[in-house]
Amino acid sequence: MSGHVEEPKKFEPRKPVQLDPPKSDPISLDYLSKCDGINEGYPTLVAIKRTVFDVSGNPAYGAKGQYHVFAGKEPNRALAQSSLKPADCVPEWEDLSDKEKGVLADWYTFFSKRYNIVGQIQ
Repeated sequence: MSGHVEEPKKFEPRKPVQLDPPKSDPISLDYLSKCDGINEGYPTLVAIKRTVFDVSGNPAYGAKGQYHVFAGKEPNRALAQSSLKPADCVPEWEDLSDKEKGVLADWYTFFSKRYNIVGQIQ
């Protein structure tokens, strides 16, 4: 195959991660909001561009973690703008600059190499 370019490895996890096949189960915003790393019996979930990732195994998204602000939400704007402000943890991202949209796309790639996709926001 001449001319084939490999995807850059910059988002590869340091330790290989065995991921399950992605699921497309419908997930409501109400259910997502309960998956905030605090509610017992619920997984910890983060959505990016309507795709829901299970981050339960990473304490950074738990109650005392530095990224807890993202748990149970679809924080597209905050990720794109590298913000940890709760007010920025909203789904709207279409009006962002091309650079910020690129940052959000990088986060999506980063998450997809580390966390199982468990569904889609409905």
